[in-house]
Amino acid sequence: MKSQPLILTLKLDDSAQLRFNELRKTHFPKHCNYMDAHLTLFHHLPSGLDSVSQAVTSFASRPAMNVEVAAVKNLGNGVAYAISSADLQNLHKQMQKNFDRLLISQDRQKLWPHITVQNKVTAYKALLTFKELEKDFQPFQIRATGISSWLYLGAAWEWVRDDLFQVQD
Repeated sequence: MKSQPLILTLKLDDSAQLRFNELRKTHFPKHCNYMDAHLTLFHHLPSGLDSVSQAVTSFASRPAMNVEVAAVKNLGNGVAYAISSADLQNLHKQMQKNFDRLLISQDRQKLWPHITVQNKVTAYKALLTFKELEKDFQPFQIRATGISSWLYLGAAWEWVRDDLFQVQD
């Protein structure tokens, strides 16, 4: 039997996670909102490989980082917050090099870090949400605290583990 793909996401600090979860609960259609808010780093890695798990642990042995929530973006049929961070881009590039032979084409692309708070709606509804969220938006910082691993089970994901970044005093 083929194992389920592994998804890697950027773990956010608790307050940022709560903030984006609340936005997602408010704006995402309830019938298809199976997940908490997340920032996907890799969409499809093989699960069950010790080399992948060990590499993720190794990549997490770095300092926690601040990332900027830079803009609200209209996705056409949804809305997301764009994330900006040179540190995050560099981490992702290093991970891509390490996982090169395992990557699907989607994961070979340059990372466009974002947190989707609405999807699977009409373009009109997305535009209304975009205008509402953009109206008073000011860029702000959130803390990335690690890398989360998930098994893809179709509509839902099953949490596997968190590899936490190092806390700096």
